[in-house]
Amino acid sequence: MRKTTILSSFLVMSLFLSGCNSDKKQLQEIKTIVPEQTIPKNEYPLKNLDGKTYNIKKVDTGFTLENAKGKVIILDIYATWCPPCRIATKHLSSLKSKYKDNLVIIGLTVEDPISNEKLKDFKKQYNINYTLVNSNQNQKLIKAIANSLDVGKNFPIPFIVIYKDGKLINNYVGSVEEEFIESDIKRALGR
Repeated sequence: MRKTTILSSFLVMSLFLSGCNSDKKQLQEIKTIVPEQTIPKNEYPLKNLDGKTYNIKKVDTGFTLENAKGKVIILDIYATWCPPCRIATKHLSSLKSKYKDNLVIIGLTVEDPISNEKLKDFKKQYNINYTLVNSNQNQKLIKAIANSLDVGKNFPIPFIVIYKDGKLINNYVGSVEEEFIESDIKRALGR
């Protein structure tokens, strides 16, 4: 009886701490609407739910966000249906509240297509206080990030990547404790 309880507990914890697998059914192939010739190769203009554009650019050492020099940038690759992704929103919102103007968090959904209304409902339901983007460039940027980190195309989510001024600070696959992310933010900010 005790062995069954321990085994069951271990199984539940391993499922909780792992990420959602983004297999072919869950992560669709890239479907870029904007013609490639209109956007420079290493630039990714992303629109948030209110239509504001965030320009992310690939640089030698990672990715940068226009007008965010000196700030820590977190790119959260997630899906609305993913339980560990939902848990991560709580941690990321908490960190955004703590680090306000020193931290920019952009959520990139792997769902393609998804309506802005569904994302707005998701944002409200989970009290998300950071930017969610819903752009035809999401998949292109997600693929570029995965390629730059050599994680393959079917990596688990959530997949959280941290940069400062184009330099990779760290990345996390699956569920992660808020303290680990905060430690990387502090290190990147020199605190």
